[in-house]
Amino acid sequence: MVKIAVTGASGRMGKTIIEAINQNDGVELGVVFDEGDNLNDALDKFDVLIDFTRPVATLKYLEICERAGKKMVIGTTGFNNEELAQLEGFAKTMPIVFAPNMSVGVNLSLKLLELAARVIGEDSDIEIVEAHHRHKVDAPSGTALKMGEVVANALGRDLSKCAVYGREGIEKPRDRTTIGFSTIRGGDVVGEHTVSFFMEGERVEITHKASSRMTFANGAVRAASWLNDKSAGLHSMQDVLALS
Repeated sequence: MVKIAVTGASGRMGKTIIEAINQNDGVELGVVFDEGDNLNDALDKFDVLIDFTRPVATLKYLEICERAGKKMVIGTTGFNNEELAQLEGFAKTMPIVFAPNMSVGVNLSLKLLELAARVIGEDSDIEIVEAHHRHKVDAPSGTALKMGEVVANALGRDLSKCAVYGREGIEKPRDRTTIGFSTIRGGDVVGEHTVSFFMEGERVEITHKASSRMTFANGAVRAASWLNDKSAGLHSMQDVLALS
Protein backbone atom coordinates (compact mmCIF):
# COMPACT_ATOMS: atom_id res chain seq x y z
CA MET A 1 0.00 0.00 0.00
CA VAL A 2 1.48 3.34 -1.08
CA LYS A 3 1.07 6.07 1.53
CA ILE A 4 0.58 9.50 -0.04
CA ALA A 5 0.98 12.98 1.43
CA VAL A 6 -0.85 15.93 -0.13
CA THR A 7 0.18 19.59 0.07
CA GLY A 8 -2.23 22.50 -0.34
CA ALA A 9 -4.88 20.27 1.19
CA SER A 10 -7.50 23.00 1.66
CA GLY A 11 -7.24 24.25 -1.93
CA ARG A 12 -9.36 23.18 -4.89
CA MET A 13 -6.75 20.82 -6.29
CA GLY A 14 -5.69 19.50 -2.89
CA LYS A 15 -9.24 18.54 -1.97
CA THR A 16 -9.71 16.77 -5.30
CA ILE A 17 -6.47 14.79 -4.91
CA ILE A 18 -7.55 13.65 -1.44
CA GLU A 19 -10.87 12.49 -2.94
CA ALA A 20 -9.02 10.63 -5.71
CA ILE A 21 -6.76 8.86 -3.19
CA ASN A 22 -9.81 7.69 -1.25
CA GLN A 23 -11.37 6.35 -4.46
CA ASN A 24 -8.32 4.45 -5.75
CA ASP A 25 -7.13 0.99 -4.69
CA GLY A 26 -3.52 0.36 -3.71
CA VAL A 27 -2.99 3.81 -2.17
CA GLU A 28 -3.95 5.46 1.08
CA LEU A 29 -3.86 8.99 2.45
CA GLY A 30 -0.97 9.27 4.89
CA VAL A 31 -1.05 12.94 5.84
CA VAL A 32 -2.12 16.34 4.50
CA PHE A 33 -0.38 19.70 4.67
CA ASP A 34 -1.36 23.31 4.27
CA GLU A 35 0.69 26.50 4.19
CA GLY A 36 2.44 26.85 7.54
CA ASP A 37 2.45 23.13 8.37
CA ASN A 38 5.84 21.53 8.93
CA LEU A 39 6.59 18.65 6.56
CA ASN A 40 9.41 17.49 8.83
CA ASP A 41 6.90 16.57 11.54
CA ALA A 42 5.29 13.78 9.51
CA LEU A 43 8.02 12.16 7.42
CA ASP A 44 7.13 8.73 8.80
CA LYS A 45 3.57 8.97 7.49
CA PHE A 46 4.10 8.88 3.71
CA ASP A 47 6.10 7.37 0.85
CA VAL A 48 5.22 9.80 -1.94
CA LEU A 49 4.33 13.50 -1.74
CA ILE A 50 1.92 14.96 -4.31
CA ASP A 51 2.45 18.71 -4.73
CA PHE A 52 0.39 21.19 -6.77
CA THR A 53 1.40 24.47 -5.10
CA ARG A 54 3.85 27.21 -6.14
CA PRO A 55 7.47 26.89 -7.32
CA VAL A 56 9.04 28.35 -4.15
CA ALA A 57 7.09 25.94 -1.92
CA THR A 58 7.75 22.99 -4.22
CA LEU A 59 11.51 23.53 -4.05
CA LYS A 60 11.34 23.56 -0.24
CA TYR A 61 9.38 20.30 -0.26
CA LEU A 62 11.93 18.79 -2.65
CA GLU A 63 14.78 19.61 -0.29
CA ILE A 64 13.02 17.99 2.67
CA CYS A 65 11.93 14.90 0.71
CA GLU A 66 15.40 14.40 -0.74
CA ARG A 67 16.95 14.34 2.75
CA ALA A 68 14.29 11.94 4.00
CA GLY A 69 14.48 9.55 1.05
CA LYS A 70 10.93 10.30 -0.15
CA LYS A 71 9.50 10.52 -3.66
CA MET A 72 7.51 13.36 -5.23
CA VAL A 73 4.83 13.86 -7.86
CA ILE A 74 4.86 17.50 -8.96
CA GLY A 75 2.05 19.22 -10.87
CA THR A 76 3.17 22.74 -9.95
CA THR A 77 3.53 25.15 -12.89
CA GLY A 78 5.17 28.54 -13.36
CA PHE A 79 8.81 27.54 -12.78
CA ASN A 80 11.45 29.83 -14.25
CA ASN A 81 14.61 28.41 -15.84
CA GLU A 82 16.64 28.67 -12.63
CA GLU A 83 13.96 26.87 -10.63
CA LEU A 84 13.66 24.16 -13.28
CA ALA A 85 17.41 23.61 -13.07
CA GLN A 86 17.10 23.15 -9.30
CA LEU A 87 14.27 20.64 -9.77
CA GLU A 88 16.36 18.69 -12.28
CA GLY A 89 19.22 18.68 -9.79
CA PHE A 90 17.05 17.03 -7.13
CA ALA A 91 16.06 14.33 -9.64
CA LYS A 92 19.67 13.13 -9.72
CA THR A 93 19.26 11.77 -6.19
CA MET A 94 15.51 11.13 -5.82
CA PRO A 95 12.60 9.83 -7.95
CA ILE A 96 10.30 12.56 -9.30
CA VAL A 97 7.34 12.62 -11.67
CA PHE A 98 7.03 16.16 -12.99
CA ALA A 99 4.33 17.14 -15.47
CA PRO A 100 2.45 20.40 -16.11
CA ASN A 101 -0.66 18.31 -16.65
CA MET A 102 -1.40 14.87 -15.17
CA SER A 103 -4.45 14.20 -17.35
CA VAL A 104 -4.35 11.01 -19.40
CA GLY A 105 -6.17 12.82 -22.22
CA VAL A 106 -3.72 15.71 -22.29
CA ASN A 107 -0.74 13.37 -22.43
CA LEU A 108 -2.34 11.44 -25.28
CA SER A 109 -2.85 14.81 -26.99
CA LEU A 110 0.88 15.49 -26.69
CA LYS A 111 1.60 12.34 -28.71
CA LEU A 112 -0.95 13.38 -31.33
CA LEU A 113 0.61 16.85 -31.50
CA GLU A 114 4.04 15.39 -32.11
CA LEU A 115 2.67 13.33 -35.02
CA ALA A 116 0.72 16.26 -36.47
CA ALA A 117 3.74 18.55 -36.28
CA ARG A 118 5.91 16.08 -38.14
CA VAL A 119 3.34 15.53 -40.88
CA ILE A 120 1.96 19.05 -41.47
CA GLY A 121 3.87 21.42 -39.19
CA GLU A 122 6.21 22.85 -41.80
CA ASP A 123 3.24 23.79 -43.99
CA SER A 124 1.16 25.32 -41.17
CA ASP A 125 0.67 28.47 -39.14
CA ILE A 126 0.53 27.06 -35.61
CA GLU A 127 -1.50 28.71 -32.86
CA ILE A 128 -2.17 27.58 -29.28
CA VAL A 129 -5.18 28.92 -27.35
CA GLU A 130 -5.75 28.07 -23.69
CA ALA A 131 -8.48 29.01 -21.21
CA HIS A 132 -8.55 28.65 -17.42
CA HIS A 133 -10.46 29.92 -14.40
CA ARG A 134 -10.02 33.47 -13.16
CA HIS A 135 -7.82 32.39 -10.21
CA LYS A 136 -4.97 30.93 -12.29
CA VAL A 137 -1.93 33.17 -11.93
CA ASP A 138 0.58 31.89 -14.52
CA ALA A 139 0.15 32.47 -18.25
CA PRO A 140 0.39 30.81 -20.65
CA SER A 141 -0.47 27.65 -18.75
CA GLY A 142 2.19 25.04 -18.19
CA THR A 143 0.20 22.68 -20.40
CA ALA A 144 0.11 25.18 -23.27
CA LEU A 145 3.85 25.69 -22.99
CA LYS A 146 4.40 21.92 -22.96
CA MET A 147 2.27 21.58 -26.08
CA GLY A 148 4.31 24.30 -27.75
CA GLU A 149 7.53 22.61 -26.70
CA VAL A 150 6.41 19.26 -28.15
CA VAL A 151 5.48 20.89 -31.47
CA ALA A 152 8.68 22.95 -31.60
CA ASN A 153 10.88 19.95 -30.84
CA ALA A 154 9.19 17.87 -33.53
CA LEU A 155 9.99 20.64 -36.02
CA GLY A 156 13.56 21.18 -34.80
CA ARG A 157 12.78 24.63 -33.45
CA ASP A 158 13.65 26.36 -30.17
CA LEU A 159 10.41 27.44 -28.48
CA SER A 160 12.15 30.24 -26.59
CA LYS A 161 13.03 31.80 -29.95
CA CYS A 162 9.91 31.07 -32.02
CA ALA A 163 7.10 31.66 -29.48
CA VAL A 164 4.87 34.74 -29.89
CA TYR A 165 2.80 35.63 -26.83
CA GLY A 166 -0.16 37.73 -27.96
CA ARG A 167 -0.36 40.35 -30.69
CA GLU A 168 -1.29 44.02 -30.69
CA GLY A 169 -1.19 46.88 -33.15
CA ILE A 170 0.14 46.80 -36.69
CA GLU A 171 2.54 43.94 -37.36
CA LYS A 172 4.39 42.41 -40.26
CA PRO A 173 2.73 39.45 -42.00
CA ARG A 174 2.82 36.30 -39.86
CA ASP A 175 6.08 34.36 -39.85
CA ARG A 176 5.28 30.69 -40.46
CA THR A 177 8.18 29.55 -38.30
CA THR A 178 6.61 31.10 -35.18
CA ILE A 179 4.22 29.42 -32.71
CA GLY A 180 1.53 31.74 -31.35
CA PHE A 181 0.01 31.64 -27.85
CA SER A 182 -3.25 33.19 -26.68
CA THR A 183 -4.52 33.15 -23.09
CA ILE A 184 -8.06 33.42 -21.72
CA ARG A 185 -8.88 33.77 -18.01
CA GLY A 186 -12.42 33.76 -16.67
CA GLY A 187 -15.08 32.14 -14.57
CA ASP A 188 -14.57 28.58 -13.39
CA VAL A 189 -13.03 27.02 -16.52
CA VAL A 190 -11.04 23.98 -15.37
CA GLY A 191 -8.82 23.91 -18.45
CA GLU A 192 -9.15 24.01 -22.23
CA HIS A 193 -6.37 23.81 -24.82
CA THR A 194 -6.53 23.90 -28.60
CA VAL A 195 -3.58 23.66 -30.98
CA SER A 196 -4.48 24.69 -34.53
CA PHE A 197 -2.48 23.93 -37.66
CA PHE A 198 -3.66 26.43 -40.31
CA MET A 199 -2.91 25.37 -43.89
CA GLU A 200 -4.09 26.66 -47.26
CA GLY A 201 -7.63 25.34 -47.67
CA GLU A 202 -7.85 23.33 -44.45
CA ARG A 203 -7.19 23.39 -40.73
CA VAL A 204 -6.38 20.64 -38.23
CA GLU A 205 -7.20 21.23 -34.56
CA ILE A 206 -6.31 19.10 -31.57
CA THR A 207 -8.37 20.07 -28.52
CA HIS A 208 -8.53 18.90 -24.94
CA LYS A 209 -11.21 20.11 -22.52
CA ALA A 210 -11.25 19.23 -18.83
CA SER A 211 -14.61 19.50 -17.07
CA SER A 212 -13.37 18.25 -13.68
CA ARG A 213 -10.16 18.50 -11.70
CA MET A 214 -10.59 14.81 -10.94
CA THR A 215 -8.92 13.98 -14.26
CA PHE A 216 -5.71 15.66 -13.02
CA ALA A 217 -6.05 14.18 -9.54
CA ASN A 218 -6.51 10.61 -10.80
CA GLY A 219 -3.45 11.05 -13.01
CA ALA A 220 -1.40 12.30 -10.05
CA VAL A 221 -2.44 9.34 -7.91
CA ARG A 222 -1.61 6.98 -10.77
CA ALA A 223 1.82 8.63 -11.02
CA ALA A 224 2.40 8.24 -7.27
CA SER A 225 1.60 4.54 -7.42
CA TRP A 226 3.85 4.07 -10.48
CA LEU A 227 6.69 6.00 -8.86
CA ASN A 228 6.75 3.98 -5.66
CA ASP A 229 9.27 1.38 -6.87
CA LYS A 230 11.32 3.70 -9.09
CA SER A 231 14.86 4.88 -8.46
CA ALA A 232 16.27 8.39 -8.83
CA GLY A 233 15.37 10.23 -12.02
CA LEU A 234 13.08 12.81 -13.57
CA HIS A 235 10.01 11.11 -15.05
CA SER A 236 7.03 12.48 -16.98
CA MET A 237 3.43 11.38 -17.40
CA GLN A 238 4.50 10.06 -20.77
CA ASP A 239 6.67 7.58 -18.82
CA VAL A 240 3.85 6.75 -16.39
CA LEU A 241 1.45 6.03 -19.27
CA ALA A 242 4.09 4.18 -21.36
CA LEU A 243 3.70 6.74 -24.15
CA SER A 244 7.36 7.75 -24.33
